[in-house]
Amino acid sequence: MNLPDIRVGNGYDVHRLVEGRKLILGGVDVPHSMGLDGHSDADVLVHALCDALLGAVGAGDIGKHFPDTDPKWKGISSLHLLKEVMRMCKGFKLANADSVIVAQKPKLAPYIPEMKKNIAAILDVEADQINIKATTTERLGFAGREEGISAYAVALLVKNDRP
Repeated sequence: MNLPDIRVGNGYDVHRLVEGRKLILGGVDVPHSMGLDGHSDADVLVHALCDALLGAVGAGDIGKHFPDTDPKWKGISSLHLLKEVMRMCKGFKLANADSVIVAQKPKLAPYIPEMKKNIAAILDVEADQINIKATTTERLGFAGREEGISAYAVALLVKNDRP
């Protein structure tokens, strides 16, 4: 039996909410009174997806490739990091990705279609290959207290047979 070469990876990221920063999720500037603190734009959704992709090909995590001690990555769009990560997945293409953003506020449903479009464009896939969900924690934990936002992602890669 000749099985296809498929790989799965999962990712997780969390950042603290702070005043004076934009809230960027999935490459979308989401209106909110606070934003995520981080070396880059702190897009937890894209960071979790980067880690899922890197995990699928056994390439570590985004901290290994884009350390927060390197001024080169200061303030960079996480979508740029995602593009770089996909290049590291040489020989593989994305079959699908599934993710969830954990945030008490703001309500994210209106912004999910644009997030999917942004991510799909970077990964060169159709938007229906990207799934993004959002949930609260019913006011429990750091997300429930609106101290931070986290995201989980799973990515399935298949060997690219194209030359």
